[in-house]
Amino acid sequence: MNKNELIFCPLGGSGQIGGNMNLYAYGNEENQKWIIVDTGVSFADDSVPGIDLIYPDPAYIIDKKNDLLGIVLTHAHEDHIGAISHIWPDLKCNIYATPFTSVLIQEKFKEKKIDISNFLKIVKLNGQIDLGPFNIEFVSLTHSILEPNGLSIKTPAGMILHTGDWKIDPNPLIGDKINEKKLKEIGNNKVLAMICDSTNIFSPGRAGSELDVRESLLKIMSLKSKRIIVTSFASNVARMETIFYCAEKINRQVCLVGRSMNRIFKAAKQCGYLQNIKNPIDPRESKNFPREKLVYLCTGSQGEPMGAMKRIVKGIHPDIYIEKGDTVIFSSRIIPGNEKKLYSLHNDLVRQEVELITEETDFVHVSGHPNREDLKDMYNWVKPDSIIPVHGEHRHMNEHINFAKEMQIPHALRIEDGDVVRIFPGKNPEIIDKAPSGKMYLDGNIAVGEDSQSIKERKNLSLNGYLEITLILNNSGKLNKPIISYRGIPENNFDEKIIFEMEDNIFTTCRSFSMKNKNQEKNLIETIKQNCRRLIKEKTGKKPYTNINIARL
Repeated sequence: MNKNELIFCPLGGSGQIGGNMNLYAYGNEENQKWIIVDTGVSFADDSVPGIDLIYPDPAYIIDKKNDLLGIVLTHAHEDHIGAISHIWPDLKCNIYATPFTSVLIQEKFKEKKIDISNFLKIVKLNGQIDLGPFNIEFVSLTHSILEPNGLSIKTPAGMILHTGDWKIDPNPLIGDKINEKKLKEIGNNKVLAMICDSTNIFSPGRAGSELDVRESLLKIMSLKSKRIIVTSFASNVARMETIFYCAEKINRQVCLVGRSMNRIFKAAKQCGYLQNIKNPIDPRESKNFPREKLVYLCTGSQGEPMGAMKRIVKGIHPDIYIEKGDTVIFSSRIIPGNEKKLYSLHNDLVRQEVELITEETDFVHVSGHPNREDLKDMYNWVKPDSIIPVHGEHRHMNEHINFAKEMQIPHALRIEDGDVVRIFPGKNPEIIDKAPSGKMYLDGNIAVGEDSQSIKERKNLSLNGYLEITLILNNSGKLNKPIISYRGIPENNFDEKIIFEMEDNIFTTCRSFSMKNKNQEKNLIETIKQNCRRLIKEKTGKKPYTNINIARL
């Protein structure tokens, strides 16, 4: 029976926080149309040396690109748009986004020298688009960035609400309040499923308001008499405006430090925000101002190695430095996984006798995601038949299902990346298939898969070091003394005795091969490699990445 189906398939963001990419499809096997909601990145850690960005493998949807109607973006955080310029060239479809998100998208494509203007479709706030069987209404929400949107997706089978990232902020300071009226209207119709943010499911109460943070920061900053440096997420324009507001109240000017901070400031101004604030001071000019007359707003709130905050603390920033008695405020959350590098940065500040203020000591930050009381409101407004948690690790999504049961939701489904979920037809959503899914690693300028040889080799190099052996043969096939070089192998054990033993091993091995026979070279190289790695393993405990060269004179 070739019936129409409504399908949901996450390729990223279900089972992890970050790297969000979701697919929706409607139709039958002969005529099935697809849309993508968000194309985000996550950030690599030390386990993959040399890699900065990771994003979902788009191969599954690339195979269906002839039936792809477009990419719809909920908001401009990197974990929702960061992969767009890497994925889009293989899709070449229209992109739909609200004005602020569109400005940042254009910047990404400019960096790659791609003209996206004919494909980028700007959607007004609370606007609507029709993509084949999908009638999509953007619903203004509140979050820690401008213009966050939920998506009301109407299809011939029924309606879905894809929340994106959100919270309930009664005083967001910049941008509209959450569109409670529209959410209640959506709830008055039958909502087949709500695909919902799970990030703060373990947090009781409410996420809190930006207005409350502003009042707290003003009290803190008004008591400081020397240099004040604030670091926060560059994308949080409401927090940025708060710093300008507080600086004016305490008779200081703001200096923006960091490329991302300046890029977000310009994008917000371009879209009509931040109109009634003084222009920031250029970092190069800040040296001309007394330190008690400036507030520095910097990138690097997560201890990023190239972030402005890290460079300032290490004393390598060209324009800004800190002194004893200054105050540094981390107006941001400590994201799980970043504790080690952030605490190292905090300790450096304390050693320099700088006053350190963080979310652990003072009220300087509120989350952009819904706590349990916020979620209760959303459930009561929308009243979905089913809930599919996303945007969380497995433990978050499992707890979200428990919460949905408390809220008397008829059905909840736990999924992970690659699950193909049939929402309609059927009594309840169910997993019916598994799509190919995985991660792509941005290695320099090249995207490689999880099993890439370059990543495996680099991991080995970082763990075990490098050994290179060059065999020089003359015309008669006689072997001269091999040239042995190495890097990253423990020096105190790697002495001349090991080198001599390795040379003897190489000469012994070469005697068992015909050195004139080039056909035996492959076996010779492999045998020497195994023998030398085994020797070093015995002597040092390391099994280095080994390269053998044969040069014939």
